Amino acid sequence: MKKVLVLGSTLLFSLLFASLAMAAEPAGGGAAASLGTFFSYSVLAAGFGMGIAAFGTGIAQGLGLKSAVEGIARNPEASGKITVTMLIGLAMIESLAIYALVVALIILYAYPMTKPIAAALGFKI
Repeated sequence: MKKVLVLGSTLLFSLLFASLAMAAEPAGGGAAASLGTFFSYSVLAAGFGMGIAAFGTGIAQGLGLKSAVEGIARNPEASGKITVTMLIGLAMIESLAIYALVVALIILYAYPMTKPIAAALGFKI
């Protein structure tokens, strides 16, 4: 029941904040959005991407570490193999956040492609 309550309240608040962010109209009163608006959407997308990746990475690393510690507690003689496997697994999990960081940096700093993408999406350049 507690998980359902937490999930429901999280969903409610994220929908509430998303509706507040999307309720604002462009400065021109309905005119095409400018390149600055496109850049602010890019920053928002990069932030959400990194946030989701960091959340997933944290959950996965916590579960992996928990399982490794339980395995070592049950069989202390296998601690060497478990530790090596755990470190390799943690490195693979951490690569998720690194890939998300690379994609976020590409989104933020890919200036040569900013104008063609914004024009294709209908933003005023």
